[in-house]
Amino acid sequence: MAPRHWTLWSQGPRVIVYCLLTEVTAVVLTLRPYPVAVDRRTALILVALLVLGVLQSETGRRVERIRRRVSGTPHINMTSVWTFAGVLLLPPLLLWVLVCGLYAHLAIRSWYRLQRVPASRTISNAAIILLSCYAAQAVLRVSGLSDIRSTLGHSWAGTFAVAAAGATFFVVNALLVLPARREIGRTPEALFGTWSDNGLEVATLCLGALNALALATLPGLVVLVLPPLLLLHRTVLVKQLEVAAHRDEKTGLYNTNGWHSLAERTLATASRQHSTFGLLMLDLDHFKQVNDTYGHLPGDAVLRAVAEAIIAAVRGRGDAVGRFGGEEFVVLLPGIAHPDIGAAAERIRRAISALTVPVGQLSITGLSVSIGMAIYPTAGTSLQRLLDAADTALYHAKATGRNKVVHVADLV
Repeated sequence: MAPRHWTLWSQGPRVIVYCLLTEVTAVVLTLRPYPVAVDRRTALILVALLVLGVLQSETGRRVERIRRRVSGTPHINMTSVWTFAGVLLLPPLLLWVLVCGLYAHLAIRSWYRLQRVPASRTISNAAIILLSCYAAQAVLRVSGLSDIRSTLGHSWAGTFAVAAAGATFFVVNALLVLPARREIGRTPEALFGTWSDNGLEVATLCLGALNALALATLPGLVVLVLPPLLLLHRTVLVKQLEVAAHRDEKTGLYNTNGWHSLAERTLATASRQHSTFGLLMLDLDHFKQVNDTYGHLPGDAVLRAVAEAIIAAVRGRGDAVGRFGGEEFVVLLPGIAHPDIGAAAERIRRAISALTVPVGQLSITGLSVSIGMAIYPTAGTSLQRLLDAADTALYHAKATGRNKVVHVADLV
């Protein structure tokens, strides 16, 4: 499986204690008594997985570097094509050797070629992957099977056992990585990644199982895993670049171009179907004071927290939230009419007012937002007219006390 990696090291005691706990647990589980005879074939499988894992990592180095730069969600790499194969083929001690070997290579490569990543981060990532591997192996043993070779004579029962092991790896990895992250998002996408991210995990998990099957039956076929894996790697990069071109770098929301493109399509649909949609223009009140008091990095953290609060407060996947730069946001609400648009705006306003944004040992509170509302077609039949109408309502909200919601229709 493609593991999720925490990417923000924190010196806070919560993260440090949690990472130390995972590392100690991984060591204890690795050293526990487990009778196994390591034969020549098993040793060769370990060497093959290590060599192929390093080869794939080096071959995809440039793609991976770009993916890390454009990724706005928990990063997912391709190592579990090899680590999950190890789950299905190797005893715990050799599995430990495999994971440590792959992550030692990643650490050296990251330090030398990409950026100076703290060793503590790589160790914690490896510990989390090991715990995920051991959990998957435990599920396999509970089913009465020791490895993928023992599943070959059990038909569907063996298939379900491997699938259960993969699902366990998937879930345990996703849950274990959360407490190790300094900033934990408030939305499912920020917590666990997008549908595309999770699809990548499933794809690499499947390749890992096929990888193990090839090594257990016809070892020479394992080299056939590399071409589709590298192609998948590049395909994922193309998708991430397409998404990044329409996303705001700081918040992960639609940027101006991405939001306008979606809004124009919504306008065309509403015109064709004679339906309605709403626009909200939002501006954080006195945001300059946040930057002046705490600095720009805490200010960016506030913007991310506000973005997540808006996403959590809107109705679902049909609504689109964008950032137009600075502290200004815009929300597209298809199929909405008065008074529902007012209720949606109030939800957002209250959510932002209730925010507490941790900044080191301090917390930023007391945030507020002014919101202007407009509805198609009563406020305008073009996107620019609707934006102008919502902006007029927003200006009135700011001019009359801030921290309020104003509908442009109320100004007539």
